[in-house]
Amino acid sequence: MSSPNRFAILVAGGSGTRMGAGQPKQFLELLGEPVLLHTLRRFAETSLGVQQFVVVLPPDQFDTWHHLCTRHQVSIPHAVVGGGHSRWASVRNGLKHLATYTEGIVAVHDGVRPLVSAAVIENTYAAAAEHGAAIAAVAPKDSVRGLSKEGSYAMDRSRLRLVQTPQCFNLELLRRAYRLPELPTFTDDASVVEDLHPIHLVEGDYRNLKITTPEDMLLAEAILRSR
Repeated sequence: MSSPNRFAILVAGGSGTRMGAGQPKQFLELLGEPVLLHTLRRFAETSLGVQQFVVVLPPDQFDTWHHLCTRHQVSIPHAVVGGGHSRWASVRNGLKHLATYTEGIVAVHDGVRPLVSAAVIENTYAAAAEHGAAIAAVAPKDSVRGLSKEGSYAMDRSRLRLVQTPQCFNLELLRRAYRLPELPTFTDDASVVEDLHPIHLVEGDYRNLKITTPEDMLLAEAILRSR
């Protein structure tokens, strides 16, 4: 039996506000290349067999990305799609670009998670092929407390997971989920899908960090240099 088609939607809608930078964080240089380019290269590894790449960006960032691709001689074929008013809308727009495909597994990944390993990507795709929906996640390292009107209370961290990306889904399942109305409770793709289908968890990687603050850039550089 042949493996299902694999697609990747890389969502990069950040403005860089928390970075205190003069440009969106997906375009900041990480060891000489934009963060988003590092991310795209991760998914373009030949062993993963991804057939279609969709990069979702705010339309006013298209020219910047095209300029960066020319400057860095990017030869990875990919489509660039305009983002929406929210992450939910951006992923939906990315899905529309895959309208000609009837089946396969689609990964949705934060464009500013450039350190994701090929092993995590492969394991999440494979788990989604088997279970329909799979996401990378890690156990909390710190003690966790919940908030209440009286103050706070201890929580059992062994029952909690910190969600990462990629989040991989059967293509038609994700389409069905994104035909439903957007809700304020949608924080990621798993929250969009979970009313339709159980979510399988795959062991993530603590190094698979999301670039959000200047400290994240320093850590990402250190991890890349160590590799």
